[in-house]
Amino acid sequence: MNWYVLYTKPKWEKKVAERLIQMGVDCYCPVITKVKEWSDRKKKVEIPLFNSYVFVNLKDTDRNSVFQIAGVVRYLFWLGKPAIVRDEEINIIKKSLAATNISDISVTSIQVGDRIKLESGAFSNQDAIVQEVSNTHYILVLESLGCVLKIKYK
Repeated sequence: MNWYVLYTKPKWEKKVAERLIQMGVDCYCPVITKVKEWSDRKKKVEIPLFNSYVFVNLKDTDRNSVFQIAGVVRYLFWLGKPAIVRDEEINIIKKSLAATNISDISVTSIQVGDRIKLESGAFSNQDAIVQEVSNTHYILVLESLGCVLKIKYK
């Protein structure tokens, strides 16, 4: 069985996860607790870590069963195939959210102009500036080495 990523209607993540659990589907909707402030009060609310995403653990043959649930839009695709998340990645998310020493978490995508630190490969521990992001590659500028790095992904 694989973990697939379901794309939901905006603000429907927790409702979809509840209904999937009622249907007997193994799913995971990571949530974080934030303090929301209005003009007259403050309140702790649970919000999804990933907007409009719910992870489901299904056999490939059972993938269409989730479309019975209101709020499910489609599966997230990567290079023409349904995106699959490894068990280790789901476990990392769960462990990170369970850690008590984390005060704030946010999820953002890599944007042009971002400064990043490469964590693996031949250029590990090098600082880079994101010059281009596309469906097939990243182009990074490694100022300290005076070169441009193009990373293709499958």
